[in-house]
Amino acid sequence: MAARIAQTTGAEHTAILGLGVYRPARVVTNDEVAGPINSSDEWIRTRSGIKTRRFADDSETIQSMSVAAARGALESSGIAVDQVDCVIVATSTHLLLTPAAAPRIATELGMNGSAAFDVSAGCAGFCHSIALASDLVRAGTAHHVLVIGVEKLTNTVNPTDRSTAFLFADGAGAVIVGPSDEPGIGPTVWGSDGTQHHAIRQDKDWMEYFHEIDEKGLDAVRPYLAMEGTAVFRWAAHSLEKVCRDAIDRAGLSPEDLDAMIPHQANGRIIEIMARVLKLPEHCALANDIEEAGNTSAASIPLAMEALLRKGESKPGDTALLIAFGAGLSYAAQVVNLPNWK
Repeated sequence: MAARIAQTTGAEHTAILGLGVYRPARVVTNDEVAGPINSSDEWIRTRSGIKTRRFADDSETIQSMSVAAARGALESSGIAVDQVDCVIVATSTHLLLTPAAAPRIATELGMNGSAAFDVSAGCAGFCHSIALASDLVRAGTAHHVLVIGVEKLTNTVNPTDRSTAFLFADGAGAVIVGPSDEPGIGPTVWGSDGTQHHAIRQDKDWMEYFHEIDEKGLDAVRPYLAMEGTAVFRWAAHSLEKVCRDAIDRAGLSPEDLDAMIPHQANGRIIEIMARVLKLPEHCALANDIEEAGNTSAASIPLAMEALLRKGESKPGDTALLIAFGAGLSYAAQVVNLPNWK
């Protein structure tokens, strides 16, 4: 008879215990990005809802932005560095295929031996990582997990591409997920639709680029992020209502119970459509950080969460629906209680 393998068990409930963010210093107006794409401030605002965004400089890296946001999350949660035994970094713009960004971030924070890995799920990466972190804590695999959403999209966007140059920006947000006396993170509803993989993608792989260099010399164009905006808009507008309602239902709640909705800050019009079809109550705050921060992909939900708390539109303990979607096309949603913030 085979020997019995022992199993671990963890906390019955989990919650987001603390939040920290990093916003790059440089504020970029629509007028600044409009020229290379033959556009205007009015066109950008009408199409996306964006007024400004943040661009990181050379000193503001995936690692440095992540570390700054993580320190804020640690401070606001009251959790010490040596209590964190796993680091998950959601990003699509760490430009090394290997190693992942997470181990170096953990080391710079002073963590010794913590598990650390990256998650690539596009703009849905942060919500995917919250799901993983909560399940790790509940299973007893980890006790506290640092989740970071970070992007430096200015490294991957062609400034002359009319579909992306005005939209994407940089930043980082981090949270600590850990045990809780009461449920603070609801069940996650997630999935993907590979038939729409072309809608948001890197427009060529690096081997194609090297072949072009061989054929064209230095005139070859490097890989950039490409997006079919209309396809993404239609998919999000028609597919995500059910995801949101399922996440609310699985949390045992109704839309009337929500204090806030924090969708991925993809496009101001998509945010408005989602709020309208869900028939959110008047008291429910709606995150609209895209106006000032642009689309920061995996960083957008923690940044938008911080903006709601900082402006007093929400408070720690409020019940919020998180919903994210992006490349893949991937999506994830869960209801959470909002954390303390720094």
